[in-house]
Amino acid sequence: MVAARVEMRAPFASYVLNTPLVPDSDSLYHRLFSIPCMVEMLVREFVPQALAIGLDFSRLQRVNTKFHTSRRPARRREADVIWRLPTREGTDIYLYLLLEFQSESDWWMAVRAQVYQGLLWQQIIEEQKLGAGARLPPLLLLVLHNGTHWTAPTEIRKLIALPRESALWSWQPQVRYYLLDMGAFPGHQLVRRRSLAALLFRLERRLETAEAERLLGELRNWFRRHPDQRRLRQLFAELVRQAFRGLRVKVPVHNDFLETKMQSNFARIGEIWKQEALTEGREKGIAEGKAKGRAEAKAEDLVCLLVGRFGALAPSLRTRIRRARLATLERWFKRAIAAPDLRSVFNSPR
Repeated sequence: MVAARVEMRAPFASYVLNTPLVPDSDSLYHRLFSIPCMVEMLVREFVPQALAIGLDFSRLQRVNTKFHTSRRPARRREADVIWRLPTREGTDIYLYLLLEFQSESDWWMAVRAQVYQGLLWQQIIEEQKLGAGARLPPLLLLVLHNGTHWTAPTEIRKLIALPRESALWSWQPQVRYYLLDMGAFPGHQLVRRRSLAALLFRLERRLETAEAERLLGELRNWFRRHPDQRRLRQLFAELVRQAFRGLRVKVPVHNDFLETKMQSNFARIGEIWKQEALTEGREKGIAEGKAKGRAEAKAEDLVCLLVGRFGALAPSLRTRIRRARLATLERWFKRAIAAPDLRSVFNSPR
């Protein structure tokens, strides 16, 4: 499975308009990427490696899965979308799109990817009655994530407790997935893109009030240029409505509200987010202050323990201890209880 990870990231703006969409987005995104042109725009805009094999988007075909897993079977399977994409060379690839709307990344996603890959291939074998000598179609498993920064490994080998030099390493699975972390793309790069997929990514971000106003204008202009995309227009109207729902701002309920002037609401939205930004800043400052206090206390405890066991400490070592993080201090403190000498406290045991 050919895959890669997008490593671009930029901080959110100070005063923001939008929040990650509510859990109803599972259903909305499922409907959104059940429309062929939306899948084509996503792949063309954000998965350049897939384009190199000559995909023929004019013959996209939706695949209905018949398998379930014991882990969250109903809701999780309904959120996934699978397409068969013919290539100009006559072969097919299967695009497996997993829609992840959890607040945090799933550390075991690579394991899930291996399970889903096997289940899909098993379905293909049974449906196409593949026999001995046949070969399986290639898969591209794409994870679309709109929560906080994704930190989970994108390949299963990074989850296996085995050194690469081990004789068993070559026998380990090589499953990978392609990650599209929607919040990881710098805003200035998204602004230069004009596809509806890029506008969707911007809609999921936290935006300054002026940028949100521009974004709605660009959405209106896109749908004016594509009047035949009525189904997409309805879905984006609902996406925008959800984005505003948590802001206590009244939004028109009809599906043509993308044509509505929203300026009267923007001032109200900006004030709401300024207050929330101040509240978040205060809470973050309190949490950081508490963490700093715990680290300082642990550093003093460690200094006292080391002096009691090994005698006076060099000034440079005291400075190193006071600058260390809490987790590091706790690790040193545990070693210091039974360490035979001072060096053993700070050097990682072999």
